[in-house]
Amino acid sequence: MLSSAVRGLFRRSPQRPLQNVRTVAFPIGDVPAMAGVALLEAPSPLTWPAGRLALTDQLWGPGFIFPGGEIETLRLARPLGLSAAASLLIVGVGSGGPAAAAARNLGAWVTGLDTDPSLLAAATGLTRRAQLSKKVSIKAWDPDDPGFEPKTHHHCLALEPFQRGRPEPILDGLARALKPGGQMVITGLTAPVPLNPADPTVRRWAELDHRDPANLVAPIAVTRMLGRVGLDVRVAEDMSQRHLDHAMLGWRVLLRDLDRKPSRQEAMLLVREAEMWLLLRRLIKDGHLRMMRWHAITHVPIV
Repeated sequence: MLSSAVRGLFRRSPQRPLQNVRTVAFPIGDVPAMAGVALLEAPSPLTWPAGRLALTDQLWGPGFIFPGGEIETLRLARPLGLSAAASLLIVGVGSGGPAAAAARNLGAWVTGLDTDPSLLAAATGLTRRAQLSKKVSIKAWDPDDPGFEPKTHHHCLALEPFQRGRPEPILDGLARALKPGGQMVITGLTAPVPLNPADPTVRRWAELDHRDPANLVAPIAVTRMLGRVGLDVRVAEDMSQRHLDHAMLGWRVLLRDLDRKPSRQEAMLLVREAEMWLLLRRLIKDGHLRMMRWHAITHVPIV
């Protein structure tokens, strides 16, 4: 069964990245329970096709594209002291879950931004279904031209904002978007030392996650950038283990509850997503990557 195959993948990380092949070598019911199964399709032209969004909804909760879903979003947002009197800018709103969680549980007025048209459409639909359209607005942004309107939000929650662009211009734009005394919580995948793009594990993970390894900088570099753009860093936390714990829990629950044989396309997406997370887990465990959280506040001029 497919669930047994993916469980086999999660029992131990594959010794080498799975090869990206165009053909499916086995019927779905006969997938071997081992790494190396040739069940991966050519990369989709869409980073977030509908099938992948359906899978991440199952893994992390409806509207979330990262481990921990609503629980992790609220953990990250609560230090901002949000209320019905506060405006919150969420960069990396994904398919809408973080915006809905902040508006529904913390009362904030939310502007949610993302870059992918499929995510923006999903986020808009989720906001409408949750009847939060008055409290949540969903918009696109450009990581290569992060020109946020200045001093428009009390606080900011930036969820991996560096995936598609250079960190410092993005941080500068976000800092300018905050009102005086505003706070910012940022998460981001970092590399203590530059990754080797020729390494097969790095290359395959980057391909599956649609990332450019060159955009991954050291944690201390981000801390210094925050200072240069006018923010005081109060917390710089390595949250890698919590990130992995949430990820493994999501996969175990999904596999436990898998009660039907997936279609061929669903199987392809499932194995592809599983491989990506196993490779990321290996890179974090080997010390090549860290998932970080920063909490920073704007400088308040002394009058």
